[in-house]
Amino acid sequence: MSISLQKGQRISLSKEAPGLTKIMCGLGWDVAKKSGGGFFGALGGSQDFDLDSTVLCLNADNKLASKNDIVYFGNLKHPSGGITHLGDNLTGAGEGDDEVILVDLTKIPTQISKLVFVVTIYQAVKRKQDFGQVDNAFVRLVNQGNNRELARYNLSGTDYTQTTAMILAEVYRHQDDWKMAAVGNGFQVEGLQDIVRKYQ
Repeated sequence: MSISLQKGQRISLSKEAPGLTKIMCGLGWDVAKKSGGGFFGALGGSQDFDLDSTVLCLNADNKLASKNDIVYFGNLKHPSGGITHLGDNLTGAGEGDDEVILVDLTKIPTQISKLVFVVTIYQAVKRKQDFGQVDNAFVRLVNQGNNRELARYNLSGTDYTQTTAMILAEVYRHQDDWKMAAVGNGFQVEGLQDIVRKYQ
């Protein structure tokens, strides 16, 4: 039975799925049906939304040690082989996961303590788009061993107007355990590079 996480809630992945080694992180979203709901009004309602998922691999000091520790549409695989991004979805069209990231916990180098899952809107300012114009955004973790959904975090019931980037969730080491935290923090930034700077 999947756990529906609330903002700030944390769960132990190894407790929910003993022996867990490989997880799939799925991210999805829909463009809101009505235009004019976001900060930029109806101006942003005519174009597709290109939301980009990224994993930031942080060390024990909550810092990025290398640009290779950023896994996104421009760098689809971590050098360790532990994280693979399956590619960019330019529109969010279709049901289910719009972007998928595969994580092999056994291959994550020991110097990496935390995986931060970020979603940004591509060219948000230029396109006059924000998360106030996005519906049904979610992040979910699935046990690849049996395809069972472990946890899901839905971004609903919060006004994300003016937000152009979101930290959705974190998967982090705690002693010999891996845990997941639902974060749901929004930022008003130009793009992914502004989020990256926070961890340099």
